[in-house]
Formats: sequence, structure tokens, C-alpha cells
Amino acid sequence: MKVATGLAIGATPSPELAAKAVESAMAKASIHAPSSVLLFLTSEFAADPQSAIKAAAKAASCTQIIGCSATGIFTEEDWVIDSPAAAAMVFSDLNFSHPKAEDTQQNSHLLLTLTAPNAINTTWLNPDGLNQSVLRFGGVSGDAIGHGPFSVWQNGKGTTQGYCEVSLNNIAMAVAASHGLKVISSPRRITASKGNDLRTIASLPALNTLASAWQKHAKTTDTPPYHQLMAVYASKASMLERGEYSVASIIIENADDASITLTKSLQVGDWLSWAIRDVDAAQVDIVKTASELKQQLESEPSFALLFSCLGRGPYFYNGTDQDLALIKTLFPNLPIIGFYGNGEIAPINGINELLQYSAVLGLFAKSKVAYL
Repeated sequence: MKVATGLAIGATPSPELAAKAVESAMAKASIHAPSSVLLFLTSEFAADPQSAIKAAAKAASCTQIIGCSATGIFTEEDWVIDSPAAAAMVFSDLNFSHPKAEDTQQNSHLLLTLTAPNAINTTWLNPDGLNQSVLRFGGVSGDAIGHGPFSVWQNGKGTTQGYCEVSLNNIAMAVAASHGLKVISSPRRITASKGNDLRTIASLPALNTLASAWQKHAKTTDTPPYHQLMAVYASKASMLERGEYSVASIIIENADDASITLTKSLQVGDWLSWAIRDVDAAQVDIVKTASELKQQLESEPSFALLFSCLGRGPYFYNGTDQDLALIKTLFPNLPIIGFYGNGEIAPINGINELLQYSAVLGLFAKSKVAYL
């Protein structure tokens, strides 16, 4: 299987940028007619992406083109934010297909999912509830604030439902999320919760436990930086200690009853720790995640997909994307493509999660298993 990427940057969002990105990727891989193309465009294209998609299809002589718009995009070559750009990954013999019923019965099967913010719903994210078999990975299209134009396309045209989901056929894959968090408190049981309001942890007011964890970590009595703090939780304390946890962001503190409103509803009896977004922890975590995925894959990857939060890329790393740089160091010359989005999707403990401030990494190789 031949795979390569191309990146084209310009002053205006012209269709020629999409064609140039595809042509560059084809030249690198020595592919004259790709079987499929991943195409990501910056948000300048979002209001009317069809002409760029058509230009990419014409350059590739291929209509199997999927992708979306995003604030920033990247390949292993470079990343781009705040400039019109197109990124393409071409494949010699990889086909994207609509998932079949028999595919979704395989717990190991993953669907590449790209979605607009207004298309996300629990009906397709987790259609069978807990421990369901339709596992997804991908990202959320959008602009810097998540309210401007956004586009998702499949089969060379925009999707009416606002999202696309495809199977990657005859491919071995390993996918995981890297949260980049530093845990600042020991696991404790959730003892009271109502809706998204977390009330007590170990029978103590939730807000008090958070303030105590922050003060011990930062050695200050200043107000905690809620935008940097997260709740990490799991059904067992041992899962938290192994890093096998789900994540919920803080919406607001409720001083009247010392509760905390989170982005998710947590269950009484689960275990919770407080964590903070941390640059050093993020770099350690992305290396650990990439190394573990390579072990799962049991072969050298042929390409990588990376879906990163806009708040996790260069804005988080003070002008450089250390996640991308470290993956390139671990896998020199590996084709990589992705974008900075308004959310990330990954299966965590068998449940599809919509994440924030995370990076979802997938490593892929030609499957050694014969498919019928």
C-alpha cells in the first residue's frame, strides 16, 4: 500500500490549493490514480467547499474523497492555522466504505467519523448504549469558536446529515486518546450526583475537594483555574491509576451548595480524581500513547491520523505543536494527516466519547488477515 500526504498554503481559499495538495501527495507516493483521498481544508473554505473538493477529485481522478473543514490542518510536513490551506492524504489501494451490518458486530472494528458540531447526537455516537459495538474515532469540524461555517464531505460532496462515517477496509488499526493531564488528587468515590451537578465526593462537598486538590498542587489559595482543571473518572480506582479513565470538563462552580457542574453526568459509586492540563504531562502522555499503539499494531505503521483539539496544538505548546513533533520523532517519514477541531471522538472503555483538549491518535498498517 502506497500512502503520502501533500500540503498547500495560499493567500486565498482557491480550489487550486486542494488540487496542489493532492498532486503533491500523488507525486510523493508515485500514485497516478489514488483509490481514495482524505482531504482537510481550513475554515476559509467552509462556506463553499465544493469547488475545492471538485478540484481535488479532478486532480486525483477519484471521487472517493472524504474530509472536513477545520480552523487548522497539518501533515507531517507542517501545521497551518489562520491561513487558507489544504492537506491531502492519498492511498493506492485503500477504500473507504459505508459500514455494513456485519462490520458493526465486530468489537475491534472502528469507524472513522467526522462531524459538524450541530450533527453530534447520542443516537449515532452510542447507538446501543453502554458496551456497544459501533466504535468510532475522529474529530469535530468547525472554526475557532465552534459557531461559524463548517463542512463535512463524503464521496466527493457535502453530506446532508452533517457527518460521515466510513470503514477502512483491509487495514490493521490501533487508536487511543491522549488527554495530557496531570492527576492532582487520589481516587475517591462519588457519593452524590444529580444530573450534571457533582455534589459530594467521599461525602465531602465536591467544590471543597477540588479547592483542596488545587491548593496542594499549586501551593496557593488563589481561585482555581477551572478552564484548566478536569474531572477524571472510572468505575474502579485501579483504572484511574492506570490512566484508563473518562474525562469531564468543569462548567461552573455552585457556591450555594458547594457543588460543581460538569459537562457530563457522573454516576454515584464511580471513582474520581481531579486533574489539570499540563504541558509536560501532555508530552509524556503522547509518547506513551504512540508507543502503546505501535505495540498493539504489531507492525510498523503505514500512516497515522491525528485529531487534536484547537486548545491542544500550538496554542497549548506556546507556538509549536509538540504532539506532532514527538510523533514525527518516533516515526520518521511516516505520513501523518489531521486537523485542530472543536472536539475529538474516541472509544474509551468500550464507549464512544466526545472529548475536549485531547489528541486522538490512530496508527494504521496493511492487514495481515485475508478479508472476503
